[in-house]
Amino acid sequence: MPPKKKLHPAIDPNSSFTPENFEKELKALASKAKDETWFKAFKEQTSPFVKPLVLLTLIAAYANVSQLALSPVYGSIPSSIWHSKVVMTACFAGWSSNLIMNRYLPLKPLYLLPVIALYIPMVQFYLFKLSDVLSASWGPLVTEVLTLFPLIVISVACTATSLEGADFSRLPKWLGDAMPGLGSWGFYLLAEKYSGQYVASSMGKNIFQTRMGLEVILGACYALLAPSKLLLYAIPALLHTAVFNTHVASPMALQALNNGIASEGWTVLDRRESLTGYISVLENHAQAFRVMRCDHSLLGGEWINFKDGDVAEPVYGVFVMLEAVRLVEVPQRVKDSDAKALVIGLGIGTTPAALVAHGIDTTVVEIDPVVYDFASRYFRLPANHTPVIEDAISYTDRLVNQTDGRRFDYVVHDVFTGGAEPVPLFTLEFFENLSALLKPNGVVAINYAGDFTLPPPAMVIRTIRQVFPSCRVFRENARDEDAVEKEGRDFTNMVIFCTKQQSKLTFRNPVEGDMLKTHSRKAYLMPKHEVLDEDFIGVENASIIRRNDTQELVKHHEKSALGHWSVMRFVLPAKIWESW
Repeated sequence: MPPKKKLHPAIDPNSSFTPENFEKELKALASKAKDETWFKAFKEQTSPFVKPLVLLTLIAAYANVSQLALSPVYGSIPSSIWHSKVVMTACFAGWSSNLIMNRYLPLKPLYLLPVIALYIPMVQFYLFKLSDVLSASWGPLVTEVLTLFPLIVISVACTATSLEGADFSRLPKWLGDAMPGLGSWGFYLLAEKYSGQYVASSMGKNIFQTRMGLEVILGACYALLAPSKLLLYAIPALLHTAVFNTHVASPMALQALNNGIASEGWTVLDRRESLTGYISVLENHAQAFRVMRCDHSLLGGEWINFKDGDVAEPVYGVFVMLEAVRLVEVPQRVKDSDAKALVIGLGIGTTPAALVAHGIDTTVVEIDPVVYDFASRYFRLPANHTPVIEDAISYTDRLVNQTDGRRFDYVVHDVFTGGAEPVPLFTLEFFENLSALLKPNGVVAINYAGDFTLPPPAMVIRTIRQVFPSCRVFRENARDEDAVEKEGRDFTNMVIFCTKQQSKLTFRNPVEGDMLKTHSRKAYLMPKHEVLDEDFIGVENASIIRRNDTQELVKHHEKSALGHWSVMRFVLPAKIWESW
């Protein structure tokens, strides 16, 4: 038989290539082309990275908040000693153990994160009560190992698991293998830096921008990321935070705090979290005095029953000694009514209040608006002064560069808090600014607290003497040789008085008017315990502190801050520090 003739597909009834089918295929191709947009391709490429980036951002933010939560109990420097080591160890442990967790845990590790995060405030609350036993050396480490460490380990393990589906095939093999780990660590460091800046700048603006508020918000973020029935187990932690945790910035928590410390004879009059730390005003009823606290340090205090004087009676004599800046003999001494003073660092306002009482035109530079508010509201800071709520470095830089800027007869520099000085305010460049703002016959008084068995006091004094030719240094109290021998530290406040004159600095004898009708000034106004060069123990050739070279000073902060923590535990009971 002759072969069957093939028909054209368009007219062959048995062919699938018909006009109808052709139209359907065109529509299918158009639909497929429409679906395969750049957005869909971008979404497919980036979806493996979304969860890891969210997890890394959350643990970076929690790491910053965790360190802040420790500072009222241990101080900012002791809280930082172990922090980076805990974070790095936890990241390494999490990245190494993700396969083990996925294989042996009976549930997804991701579901554990909200429960851990929501329990952290409660665990911290009870661990803080052991701070006197744990000490500032080990307390922060123990606390973060039991709270932050497991949160980071599981978060990083989940990050590693999620990145297993990411496509790095376009990169060289060696780089593609390393990219998940290196990229995660780099992103974490960026997230930690910028979240830390945001937290510091916004701290205390509302209840959610506080230490406990941020911990609860971050716990809620974990719950939204990984909702599960396990969240039921977090209910006790949430109830504790809402009802029993005195660290929460709420009126109910403050009332519970005061009920708890009433047996110690104390009341917290007010408290707020701010950019320099946790600020509160406390009153001791038995001894009738009031203090302002910043984290694990005191900014000053005054007796509240002595109201006969022109100004308040301060609890601590070193603040009175600063007023001896008026007693330094200078050529052509200016009358108080014609004098101008610059005070850097307010505290409770003891020194500026005294200068104002003497009739001196006084400008106060304070970086923390909460400190200024509390000093004005709860202490006897007079209103007739010029407040500048600004960083002292930017303020002095600007004033120095103004040809018609103000110049001062007296400059008082008093910025110590928390066991260590703010280093930029003790550099050669900053003291040069102070010298430029000081009139030729002016006097500067600088308060510094440190351990004389360590290099920082000698470094600070040598730096000051590079700028001011005539200086004398006085301690708050005489050295206790037995304590130095027994404890190996000599922590104290000192005041350095300096002038621009070449002649030796001397003081005039105080008169009755200098005392402002107070007993404390009769006892402490005239400096008594002078510090000589041989009083610096084991320090030779102390270096000068420069703005871009402060490492030598910073490296001694840890020991100094730990010593300051121990001193503060003698000043106020442990329960007061721990309860916030």
